[in-house]
Amino acid sequence: MNADTTGPHAGPHAVVVGGGITGLAAALRLLAAGARVTLLEADGRLGGKLLAGEIAGAPVDLGAESLLARRPEAVALAERVGLGDRLRSPATTTASVWSRGRLVPMPKGHVMGVPGTADAVAGLLSEEALRRIERDPELPPTELGDDTAIGAYVAARMGHEVVDRLVEPLLGGVYAGDAYRISMKAAVPALFEAARRHPSLTAAVRAVQASGAAVPADVAGAATGLGGAAFAGLDGGIGTLPGAVADAVRAAGGTLLTGTPATALLRSGATGWRVVTRERTLDADAVVLATPAPVAAGLLGGHAPEAAALLGGIDYASMALVTLAFRRAELPELSGSGFLVPPVDGHTIKASTFSSQKWGWVGEAAPDLFVLRTSVGRHGEEAQFHRDDEDLIAASLKDLGAATGLAARPVATTVTRWTGGLPQYPVGHLDRVARARAALAGLPGLRLAGAAYDGVGIPACVASAHRAADAVADEIIATSETGHPGAGHSS
Repeated sequence: MNADTTGPHAGPHAVVVGGGITGLAAALRLLAAGARVTLLEADGRLGGKLLAGEIAGAPVDLGAESLLARRPEAVALAERVGLGDRLRSPATTTASVWSRGRLVPMPKGHVMGVPGTADAVAGLLSEEALRRIERDPELPPTELGDDTAIGAYVAARMGHEVVDRLVEPLLGGVYAGDAYRISMKAAVPALFEAARRHPSLTAAVRAVQASGAAVPADVAGAATGLGGAAFAGLDGGIGTLPGAVADAVRAAGGTLLTGTPATALLRSGATGWRVVTRERTLDADAVVLATPAPVAAGLLGGHAPEAAALLGGIDYASMALVTLAFRRAELPELSGSGFLVPPVDGHTIKASTFSSQKWGWVGEAAPDLFVLRTSVGRHGEEAQFHRDDEDLIAASLKDLGAATGLAARPVATTVTRWTGGLPQYPVGHLDRVARARAALAGLPGLRLAGAAYDGVGIPACVASAHRAADAVADEIIATSETGHPGAGHSS
């Protein structure tokens, strides 16, 4: 098999493995730094967990539907690829919790479900649970150590009801995981650090809230007219972002190859790499692995067995999204953007988003329809995920009926499954990632990026991509400028 540099013979060559938003952002960043770029994606499409679709003629997201606008990276990327004028704040952010058979307005005085006062969660929790929260300042400080599970820590200070009814459904929406396993240091780092400095958990929560309130409106939010909103979508769906980034990569001279998994990663000389696919072998001065951790582990086994073992130990959760379209006239009154569901109540769905109310562009595209979606499955619930489509739709309709009184039949349905879609962040996860990266430090021109390492949100993935791209660009651009004989050439 011949080596292939894919592109004009000028400048150092970087290969990005993985065509989700992380890989695409890394490719665009490397091109801006002056590298030639080839991106390899095993799937037949780009975008990873960002997927735009439609139901009954209405555009919808069939994957991630929003980005954190208070972080600048994803907003800046959208602007960079010409989508700045399509950024939209949610039309409503009023949500509920379906707890003990009632829809209760989502409390506001909390940090990822952990309340700063008992009054903040009155109406959702029992009187006994409220009294337990009030006793938190009387408890001696809790030793956090290097890391701790947020569910276990909060339960020890405030009781299990706070975790089961509020922390669990909120964190479940982010990680599809178990709050009693999720790392507090990784998932809620600001609260973890505040809890180290304050004698009680309620005091730590209030300190985080005060710190956030003292921060001026996010520059990105102000610049895009989002008015400082915490989250943003795109007119037409967040799933349109990967296509726009891909177009920008092509326009800058990058090569994007779909249906092309990397099957092996080989060293080439002292500093170079060869990336093997079924069709070709690519010579590269640098490689960014923007794949799920198990894929990266498989490619690294022969070069860094310790790193491969650490990455191979990162667990993932699978989930399904059930998207339903109804005739608006047949529905009961549904308010707000949707609701969360505490797993402790034993229902199938974990949340429901009222897309037609949350995102103005959905309602405008199909004014006679009402589109909503439910999520099913989390870590440890593989049986739920593997139910057939009809069963998941029926279970979703049953839970929606019990929660809202909805009795109408949908005019269209779509089930989207994300197998191994969400990396888990258990206690010690950040240390695991740091050790894996340390084990790779002796391999020049190689970096990891993606949701498994630096955060699962879109801005965190973009930031991870930029750090990896900047690091390898610094190495290969400097090497090419010193006249390294292998830079930019095939063998």
